[in-house]
Amino acid sequence: MNFSKVLRYSIQLTRLRKINNIPVGRRFSTDSHLLRQYSRIAGITGAGILSFIVYGLTSNFKAYTYSKKRREDDEYLSGLHLTSREKRFIKFASVEYHGQLYMTPQDFLESFVDEQPRARLKRHVMTDKDLEEIRDKVPGLKKGSSQLFRSLRDKGIISYTEYLFLLSVLTKPQSGFRIAFNMFDTDGNHRVDKNEFLVMEKIFSQSWKDKHGVEDNTVDTNKIGAEDFVDDAQGLQKKHLVDTTLIVHFFGKKGDNVLLYEDFRNFMENLQTEVLEMEFQQFAKGGDTISEMDFAKILLRYTHLDTNLCDTYLDRLLERIKMDKGIPPGISFDEFKVFCQFLNNLEDFTIAMRMYTLADHPISKDEFHRAVKICTGTSLSKHLVQTVFAIFDEDGDGQLSYREFIAIMKDRLNRGFKSYTKNEGWDAFKICLKHEIKTPN
Repeated sequence: MNFSKVLRYSIQLTRLRKINNIPVGRRFSTDSHLLRQYSRIAGITGAGILSFIVYGLTSNFKAYTYSKKRREDDEYLSGLHLTSREKRFIKFASVEYHGQLYMTPQDFLESFVDEQPRARLKRHVMTDKDLEEIRDKVPGLKKGSSQLFRSLRDKGIISYTEYLFLLSVLTKPQSGFRIAFNMFDTDGNHRVDKNEFLVMEKIFSQSWKDKHGVEDNTVDTNKIGAEDFVDDAQGLQKKHLVDTTLIVHFFGKKGDNVLLYEDFRNFMENLQTEVLEMEFQQFAKGGDTISEMDFAKILLRYTHLDTNLCDTYLDRLLERIKMDKGIPPGISFDEFKVFCQFLNNLEDFTIAMRMYTLADHPISKDEFHRAVKICTGTSLSKHLVQTVFAIFDEDGDGQLSYREFIAIMKDRLNRGFKSYTKNEGWDAFKICLKHEIKTPN
């Protein structure tokens, strides 16, 4: 960036010389007219260089200020008894409204694929006017797409409980979509209204009260209101009702629409695709494929392996790529997406492989391919299976160490977050949410 500015100043200086009919290599003359021209050029050049230096110093100061602010935030969060998800939400949330923190759609996507939030010195404090403008920009449910969050960018808000909900569903297979939908459909009429969707907020407030030893004096009614909420000290919930981006998207600006399962499933599939596209493009840089090494880095980036062990996997893959003749074809987005869908079915894959683990028998490529197809209904490409084995086949005998592979893939699936429960459905969500609130990591 700095080199381009110097080059631009040089081009402007050359143009000035041409305008004043001064040859570039001409010697100085004692003619006063020429001296004035040279003085003018020297003055402009000096001003440009000075501006460039000041710009550089200002940029470095801003970078230093942001770095210092981020360190202070990290130190503050480390001193609080918060779960890993709470800390991550607070770190990435860039918006505040009446004391409550919110993520924007862009914040949510970045929290999934980036280690640190983008540079900012402070959060944006929203006004009622800002909130109304955001509501007007939210498209209807029928206009949803796999570009929804990226198109909204910072024109939307997501609450902490919605963040937990999206996290839990994004890492689930399609069967998990039905469970999540039924979780909200409390009256069993196969549709979800706005009041039923707000049950997430009520679960959070009840768990918060349990954690802090506060007696719940609210009357248990079907209608959920601000009195059912709590004033959390970290700004994860406040006693007010706010129509977030998800609420407006699902139920309309008036809040009287209902959510059907098919629309809910399409939304979650689109969001899964959007997150994967964003992660894929981090490495593809606009191309159609990523390298096999990039694919390995994506699989290992959220694991709890130390750096040396990660390097061992990458070095092993690199050596085996060199041994193969020709240029490796890379991994397409469709291949990457199918593999990630397989990871969402990891529990089913674990069951399918149980007979091998009981016999302590390693898995061959054909057995791996067959088990994935049984669990997901789709097939991994031959090249992708070979790449997976090139990463995890320790001794190169064409057999996969099941336990090691599953442990690493669970880390990848949970993106570094621990899983607390093996239950399913409504009870699983409540238990998971309560664990997240009660248990500091």
